Amino acid sequence: MTLAHPEPGGTSRAEDHGDRPVPLRAAPLRGGLATTACMETLQVGYLHAVAAASGCSLAQPFPDNGVDWHVSHGSSHHAADDEVTIKVQLKCTYQVAPSPPGPSFSFTLDNDHLVKLARTPVSVHKILVVMLVPRTQEEWLRARHDRLELRHCCYWTNLAGQQVTGRRRTTVRIPTTRIFDDRALCDIMSRVGAGGRP
Repeated sequence: MTLAHPEPGGTSRAEDHGDRPVPLRAAPLRGGLATTACMETLQVGYLHAVAAASGCSLAQPFPDNGVDWHVSHGSSHHAADDEVTIKVQLKCTYQVAPSPPGPSFSFTLDNDHLVKLARTPVSVHKILVVMLVPRTQEEWLRARHDRLELRHCCYWTNLAGQQVTGRRRTTVRIPTTRIFDDRALCDIMSRVGAGGRP
């Protein structure tokens, strides 16, 4: 298979990986939306993919009450009800490199937002999902005949009980072991459905 890579000046070169060369083509003309707005859209696409693979439904609060999404999981195996729901707050950054080393990486939240995510006890649990992305949009997506790669990765944490430490913003630690994928979401829902925490 041949992949086309952008060259300086807006052209692309072909790289051979077999007998199917791809002709040279111009770099795509991307829209003028702010990068931060596109980052928000990308992380929503990630969440939708994970929810679909988990058999979960999604709902957006309207009007927005400070939490991005409600995710619901139905199963006859849940203890209290046949459907459980969690609240998900999405964040996206290119300031942390992919595959961060060590057991966790730092992420900073506004104190008002942290207080909302850290409240305990709650009737509906909340998780924070942080997506790490490349700095440039052309690196976000790779399509192949057998897969679609969405780069780089989302990590999740439950901030219940987390204390505010900064004057306006507080840095929290996001565990690198908690990759947010379909298995992680199913496990979260199983724990909540059994009466536990995410």
